[in-house]
Amino acid sequence: MASKAFLEEDLFCPVCYNIYKDPVLLTCTHSICNTCLQKFWETKGSRECLVCRTSCSKEEYPLNLVLKNLCETFQQERSQREPFCSLHHSELKLFCEDDKQLVCLECRDSKLHKNHNFSPISEAALERQEELKIKLQHLQKKLNHFKQVKTTSDGTAQHIKVQTQHTERQIKEEFEKLHQFLQDEEAARLAALREEEEQKSQLMKKKIEKMSSEISSLSDTIRAIEEEMGADDITFLQVGPITVERAQCTLQDPERVSGPLINVAKHLGNLKFRVWEKMQEIVKYTPVTLDPNTVNPRLILSEDLTSVRLSVERQQLPDNPERFDVHACVLGSEGFNSGTHCCDVEVGYSDIWFLGLMTESSQRKGESVSSGVWCVVHTNGAYAAESPSLPDIPLTVKQTPQRIRVQLDWDRGKLSLSDPDNNTHLHTFTHTFTERVFPFFATISSLRILPVKAAVTVEQLS
Repeated sequence: MASKAFLEEDLFCPVCYNIYKDPVLLTCTHSICNTCLQKFWETKGSRECLVCRTSCSKEEYPLNLVLKNLCETFQQERSQREPFCSLHHSELKLFCEDDKQLVCLECRDSKLHKNHNFSPISEAALERQEELKIKLQHLQKKLNHFKQVKTTSDGTAQHIKVQTQHTERQIKEEFEKLHQFLQDEEAARLAALREEEEQKSQLMKKKIEKMSSEISSLSDTIRAIEEEMGADDITFLQVGPITVERAQCTLQDPERVSGPLINVAKHLGNLKFRVWEKMQEIVKYTPVTLDPNTVNPRLILSEDLTSVRLSVERQQLPDNPERFDVHACVLGSEGFNSGTHCCDVEVGYSDIWFLGLMTESSQRKGESVSSGVWCVVHTNGAYAAESPSLPDIPLTVKQTPQRIRVQLDWDRGKLSLSDPDNNTHLHTFTHTFTERVFPFFATISSLRILPVKAAVTVEQLS
């Protein structure tokens, strides 16, 4: 052990007290770090050994390769053993709380750590492990949150594909209906054209046949008269009275048929407009369509997004930020920040329904969704008006409405609800709207937004 200790001390530079780094061998056989030697010579102004003060005649001395290799080997071995203080070569036993580093007993007593707080290594390690446990718990929560969001995102990505396929199928079905309508309309118009052609062709055929008969009769008469005129005088005079009588034509002159041609203008005039006009029979316009990305999973929307009903089972839908997750609500797909808007909602005999408006920034998650909602509420025969800033107002309704008309004048800050069948006003909210608002619907049975009649109009130039 003594030889090993002596060997370790011989591996430390007598100037910097650190393990030799690039040691050079002087003429006096002492070894010193090359950097330490050069600094000393620059400061001293003369060249001599830092240990024995022997004069050094050379400017550069050779590298002590043996010592350099021994130092490198020692460093590798020491790194595999217990850590030691690089300054005092002593075992590290304390942790400096101020400098956050391991120190030995000599470091504790040195000026570098004067008035510092120290802890045993085991205590310091335990304390930091507790701190890391708390941070690790936070990281674990964050990891779990990321996993949950990723799971939600995976579900959303899959739902996007389902939505695309479903919407594509609906688009094709709707266009197939339009195609069928156009095909039926084309066939009907071609049939009308053929029918007119048949009628007018038959008329002309009869007219032609009659004239052909009359032409044949006249031709025969003319030919008989000409033959009689070619006979001898006695014969001609004998049949003369008959010939003269035959020459008296009683046939009326042929009349031209009025309107014999195809009424092309009737078939081609404004053809596209007439077809478009007739298309109103199959085309419906609903002033509000429901947004499937906001509907609560307990509600089911119709294919055309105009009605909603309560589902027996909760649907598997992505929990996107726009979706209601607690209350059975859904919003209109289009928001309004200006103008006037109106729609009629068929409530029927629904026990519970909410109709009104909701601001774009309102909370849609959890229990609190009424902070930005103005609506009339029907709950088991009782009616009330609810708004964000005022207490609920009970409403007196004499006759149960089957339809509710919702009218918004955004610019004037008015929202009115009424019964259009009985011409009864229910309630009018007044509020200065400052952001976009969306039609708001909630029910535990069913609601349907009624279509309005679409009209094709022609505007005359003034």
